[in-house]
Amino acid sequence: MNERQILLRKIKQYDFSLKELNLYLDTHPNCRRALALFKKYKGLRERCISEYTEKYGPLIPEQNNSTEHWDWITDPWPWERS
Repeated sequence: MNERQILLRKIKQYDFSLKELNLYLDTHPNCRRALALFKKYKGLRERCISEYTEKYGPLIPEQNNSTEHWDWITDPWPWERS
């Protein structure tokens, strides 16, 4: 597994964790442990996405930062990435 795939896997894992915590917090809104985990995983996910975008380009169109080139169309497309 190369570095790109490792970063994508981490992002997917954090997405899953955040979704599960979101569902839990919907029914347990005052759970401090879950709130702390949500904050932790949110920060880790943001760092991974930032690193990925910096090295390999945007995961979503809104992450295009170039004023010279529309990086979103650079291959491979996000849904083709494994």
